[in-house]
Amino acid sequence: MVQLEREIPPPQVPILGEDASAGYLVRILEHACESRSISYEEALSIAGKDTDDALMLGWQWRLLIPVRTSRCGEWDDRVLMLEPGEQYEMPNISRWLLLIFKETGEWRPRQAVSDYFRDSGEPEWAQMPVLAREMKIRCEKGVITAVQISESCRSAGLADRVDTMIAILKGAGVMSPRLGSLNLVNTTGMPLYEIHPCLLT
Repeated sequence: MVQLEREIPPPQVPILGEDASAGYLVRILEHACESRSISYEEALSIAGKDTDDALMLGWQWRLLIPVRTSRCGEWDDRVLMLEPGEQYEMPNISRWLLLIFKETGEWRPRQAVSDYFRDSGEPEWAQMPVLAREMKIRCEKGVITAVQISESCRSAGLADRVDTMIAILKGAGVMSPRLGSLNLVNTTGMPLYEIHPCLLT
């Protein structure tokens, strides 16, 4: 029988729902926050029978990403396996979302974007929430094209840094290339990116 580290789940994050797995996901994220990753065994010691549901919920919201991949590191190439020996990591923006939630008790995507880029030394960090908002406006079902990212950069006053912005947005975990949507890439003639779903709430 698994001995849980904590018996009572924490306050709920509204977007995650109100069941036990959502509460335990926050506990798992708290544990993962410092090292930026967590093993299945560590998650099991926190969530017990709710472990698999909590990890699946974390993957659904891109708060935790499986380390295992089939070819490369993009999100849609990750392989979610719920068993001992597996590792899961937090994208950078997920970590800032949790840090702000722990401090304020509120889910603040805009502040997470601002704080992350400020803390990482981005000189135009104050414009990054504007860029994220413009991308949210232009995306469709959480997916955005390279052209729409370029348009968003222009609207945010970052027109001269489009290529750089794509790279740093990927590194921040704000978005990831959609490698599995090759048919859509062929239709649009340009790369597609998935925006972190927590930033669309």
